Amino acid sequence: MSRADELRLITRVAQMYYLDAVKQSDISERLHIPQARVSRLLKKALDENIVRISITPPPGVFAELEAGLRERFGIEEAIVAEALSERDETVLAAIGDAAAHFLESTIADDEVIGVSSWSLSLMRTVDAITPIKRVQAKKVVQIFGGMGNPTMQSHAQHIVTRLAQLTNAKPQFLPAPGVAGSPESKNVLMADPFVEETVRCFQEITLMLVGIGSMTPSYMLVNSGNAFTREELDELAAHGAVGDMGLRFFDAEGKPVITPLNDRVISIPLEEIKAAKRVVAVAGGSRKVPAIRAAMLGGLVDVLITDHFTAEQLLGSEPTRKT
Repeated sequence: MSRADELRLITRVAQMYYLDAVKQSDISERLHIPQARVSRLLKKALDENIVRISITPPPGVFAELEAGLRERFGIEEAIVAEALSERDETVLAAIGDAAAHFLESTIADDEVIGVSSWSLSLMRTVDAITPIKRVQAKKVVQIFGGMGNPTMQSHAQHIVTRLAQLTNAKPQFLPAPGVAGSPESKNVLMADPFVEETVRCFQEITLMLVGIGSMTPSYMLVNSGNAFTREELDELAAHGAVGDMGLRFFDAEGKPVITPLNDRVISIPLEEIKAAKRVVAVAGGSRKVPAIRAAMLGGLVDVLITDHFTAEQLLGSEPTRKT
């Protein structure tokens, strides 16, 4: 077969497949050539630039930003939602909806879901999820102490209870404050059999759903009574802290920042978050950019769900994830 004949056949097969939507098996039958050859000819159509595939994302879809985040920080997946403004409420609504859709699509049977309790972004996510009837998850485990101010405590319990209802799972609460008054009182609380039972569940978690905190805690966390004082946060910053997950602080490279304050926190440690099978972080907003960047650089995040303003700022930075 001459080169011109080969190109003509490649073009004909490509036309039938891409323009006329003819199945490969039907092309094989019509042109009297083996189906395996049809497949090879379609590959050659791409190799020879006879067929050029382009993807035009519709408005509100940020494929380039998502690809940039995956490549720059080495994460498994990035989902970038469109926020109509950079106001916190607008950003929370956008990323909450995006995270809800992601979870509805990816939660599997027998999943053990770990969830932080004092996160506005996770509250928005849970409130946006519709019941996932196809799934029978196993447990929803609270990974950050949920006791505190009674008014705000109801929000923490709502996140765990509602997510368990939506995924047909059993809720597993962590009946302790997020911050104990002293290391000694933390030790007493950790010895409680109900607390011990929940902490043992940390090892079972297959899907970790977390927020990322900045050095300025959200009003939900502050009002819960589970935040450090400004002086204590300044001390952490002096040791290099830029953000946290469940008040487990890390530096600009995502490495743990350990101070005596750590001995009062009742939440899953960073090393256990990092070891989890899949960690989905839902976070956005300019003030959180250093913390989100650090969490990705430190390998604490597998999937990031954020807004397009935050994504643009993250990609404007130079660091590359450490390996």
